[in-house]
Amino acid sequence: MKKTLIAALVALFAWTATAQAQLPSVTLKGMDGREVRTDTLHLSNGGRPIIIDFFATWCKPCNRELDAIAEVYDEWVEETGVKLIAVSIDQAHNLNKVKPLVDQHGWDYDVLLDPNSEFKLAMGIPGAIPYTLIVDGKGQVVYRHNGYIEGAEQELIAKVRELTAQ
Repeated sequence: MKKTLIAALVALFAWTATAQAQLPSVTLKGMDGREVRTDTLHLSNGGRPIIIDFFATWCKPCNRELDAIAEVYDEWVEETGVKLIAVSIDQAHNLNKVKPLVDQHGWDYDVLLDPNSEFKLAMGIPGAIPYTLIVDGKGQVVYRHNGYIEGAEQELIAKVRELTAQ
C-alpha cells in the first residue's frame, strides 16, 4: 500500500511538473496599467531567459531576494541578457503599496500585479513565497525555487548561465 501511494504521488508530481512546463495564459496588469498576457512573457526578451519572481510587499524574504538580485542585475543582463519580471501577489487592497516599495528599493524590474493570484495558481505554485521560476526563450519553465536564503541568487544565475551556454 505504501509503495502504491508513493508511486501515485511521484506520478502526480511528474504530471503536474509536465503540465505546468509552459507558461499559462493569464492577463495581468503592469504598474502603469498596461495589460500583459503571461503566455507571451518569454517573447519580451528576444529568446533569452527570463526570471519570474513572485513576491509581496509584506514578505521580508521576498524583499531581501529582490534586493540581492538588484545588486548584480545589471551584470547579469550584460552577461546573459536575462530579464527579471517581479509578480506581486498583493491583494487589491494592498496594490497601492507596490509602486512605493519598488521605488524605495530602486528595483529596475518589470513589475506585474496578480492580486487574485491567478497566475500563481495557474503555475501550480504553493502558498509560500518568494517563488522563483526561470523560463527559457521558448516559454518553457526550466527551473523552480521556493524561499530565499542569502546567496541563493548565485544558484539562480548559474541556471541562467547554463541556459545561455546551450
